[in-house]
Amino acid sequence: MSLKRPFKLGSLILPSNVFCAPLAGCSDLPFRKMIAKYRPGLLYCEMVKMGSLIHGNGKNPELLDYETAMRPIGAQICGSSPAMAEECAKIIEDLGFDTIDLNCGCPVDKITKDGSGSALLKNPDLIGEIISRMAAVVDIPVTVKIRAGWDANSIVGPEVTRIAEQAGAVAICVHGRTRCQSYAEPANWDYIRDCKRAAHHIQVIGNGDIFDGLSAEKIFAHTECDAILLSRGTMGRPWLTDDVYRRLSGEPPLIRTAMDSRDAFLEHLEHIVSYRDPHKAVFDLRRVGCWFLRNIKGARGLRDTINRAQSSLEIRQMIHDYFRNECEPS
Repeated sequence: MSLKRPFKLGSLILPSNVFCAPLAGCSDLPFRKMIAKYRPGLLYCEMVKMGSLIHGNGKNPELLDYETAMRPIGAQICGSSPAMAEECAKIIEDLGFDTIDLNCGCPVDKITKDGSGSALLKNPDLIGEIISRMAAVVDIPVTVKIRAGWDANSIVGPEVTRIAEQAGAVAICVHGRTRCQSYAEPANWDYIRDCKRAAHHIQVIGNGDIFDGLSAEKIFAHTECDAILLSRGTMGRPWLTDDVYRRLSGEPPLIRTAMDSRDAFLEHLEHIVSYRDPHKAVFDLRRVGCWFLRNIKGARGLRDTINRAQSSLEIRQMIHDYFRNECEPS
């Protein structure tokens, strides 16, 4: 299987089977506005902790801000309490999300230390209980995202796939690394293939090292997964979904130039400035600038200068000046 349009996920009919991930610390509303232009099959908000969602005094956490143009839109929760997961699932549905995902893949210590994220891979039965409680109280599709296991000696992907299927999840996203690998080694797509072979009716979503159309084509062929999830490859390349569509449809690729990166950065800047207070906008722009400029020859000095900027207006001017002086033909 490769590109499929439309694509059925439980009760949802999606535009395609190419999804964009909930990137913690990255996929905020301005980021998702950039991604949504290219019509991924499903777009996720950032992961939100169960406790933060429940104890937010009725307020919608900023992490879950979304606009209608971003639909289909998914939310992802993180935690290890079945009771809290049940309550969160109902909140997410009431907020209008199209689907809800349980994170069992986040590798960072501040998440795993309380048994959440990829630490749940140490207790597959608990994953099943959480999913079962969520699926019982909502009508929207419930999915789960995992890594292959905690470490190379505890590969539990196929087991979790079977448990999630029995518990009522309609899809499982498998990242081709263990928790202990973090991102230090290339993703092993064999882990995804093994989960696909273990599945009966649950759909398997492949994730890990999909940075262009060719790698998307290869992961489909290698794993026979039902869908793919783009993640880090979209940072500074909001058009990655379109690149994947073109490859999988047999269309010629578009050549993305330095000017394309400049224009996207400036557009992303405007989204940030309209969404954030001025102080926070500057910090966001420093981070985002590193994504858009990292592959532009000779732009290291510009990145360093942006990191010292004190206002979004200053950053905007820096970008215009650099590309006018360094990149335009004489």
